[in-house]
Amino acid sequence: MRLRTFYSTALALLLLSLTAPSTSAQDLLIPMDEQQENHLKAYGAVYATLQDGQTVDWLLNYRGGAFLTTATETIQRELQVRGVSFTQVPAGQAATILSKVESDGSNKAVVPLEKAPEIAVYAPDGAVPWDDAVRLALEYAEVPHDVIYDEEVLNGELSSYDWVHLHHEDFTGQFGKFIRYRNEPWYIQKQQKAEAAAEEFGFRKVSQLKLAVAQRLKQYVSQGGFLFSMCSGTETFDIALAAHDTDVVPKAYDGDPVDPNALQQLDYGNTLAFRNFTPNLNAREYSHSDIDVGPPPSKMRDPSLDYFTLFEFSAKWDPVPTMLTQNHVATVKGFVGQTTAYSEDVLKEDVVVLAEAPDRPQVRYIHGTHGKGTFTFYSGHDPEDYQHFVGDPPTDLSLHPNSPGYRLILNNILFPAAKKKKQKT
Repeated sequence: MRLRTFYSTALALLLLSLTAPSTSAQDLLIPMDEQQENHLKAYGAVYATLQDGQTVDWLLNYRGGAFLTTATETIQRELQVRGVSFTQVPAGQAATILSKVESDGSNKAVVPLEKAPEIAVYAPDGAVPWDDAVRLALEYAEVPHDVIYDEEVLNGELSSYDWVHLHHEDFTGQFGKFIRYRNEPWYIQKQQKAEAAAEEFGFRKVSQLKLAVAQRLKQYVSQGGFLFSMCSGTETFDIALAAHDTDVVPKAYDGDPVDPNALQQLDYGNTLAFRNFTPNLNAREYSHSDIDVGPPPSKMRDPSLDYFTLFEFSAKWDPVPTMLTQNHVATVKGFVGQTTAYSEDVLKEDVVVLAEAPDRPQVRYIHGTHGKGTFTFYSGHDPEDYQHFVGDPPTDLSLHPNSPGYRLILNNILFPAAKKKKQKT
């Protein structure tokens, strides 16, 4: 496991200025190592504690990223009802734990979580939770969130949220490149809804509507928002931004041909994470671009041999990537999607790699900053369903309460809670 440092995140510097609160007569330790009965529900319990106005200390790299908070009847009840393991610790012992975590020479740190972030999931009407791993995680962990879509984004409602997740959206306006399903009722309905929405907002075609949405989301990040996405929602987001002055959508999807000079007119300076990539202009090919270097569905690799490893960061100097990679294991089993893995060759220089596939030039989990905010992209569709196909049954997370892959998703909903509160003027 390699140790990396990351100094460029402004949020990291703010976190370093925070000090851990003193413990009270009785505290609760929520372990996140192998002793935890339900890792995923633990995140929901911590979120509920923050909603109740109580601070929670995140003990980075201590017992899998354990949590420490003041013991109250409310939090104990939340933990018990959710089946989350916890231990009561007296004030003296809690102080010893904090001292041990903060001691010199150990790659650990204490980060106080102050405020439950307001969460939104960008998803269309009719999208069921099991279509998206993040919604599955939020619902299983019992984390409250709103579902928003194009209308809310274009009407300026993003400012109401601290953290926004992008459903598996195709921001290029190609309807997921599922053209082989174009005669299926669900595909026809999806296309009709998207085209009606584009017309309602004054756009000639869907790709123009989705570009406008992507630009608003990028602006949201620049103003301090936290953006998270998985699978094709990551890849198509940057393709749309790069193609803002050209047309990369084949005629089969929007009725007019691709701009013959499209590949020469791509603007990589307008993207968040990727550069120098080439969109796939073939309407019938499932792939969106060479950003994705994972296997196509017809050539799935052996699940028993597919895994990726998390990088280790300096908890004291790089608290943000350290929070995003907290886990009870360092190796996570792989899973595929329409966008399975990112090519190292197309990453922007300032993007931080959080996890990669060993012995392959592929990365699975990345993080970066834009303006005052951040974005985190996680490739693949469902961490507990190796090759999820259209129409497959939903994943039952009660069968996977300790899923390392799903833990990475839930790390992302808590790290915005460490954002320093605005100062009163």
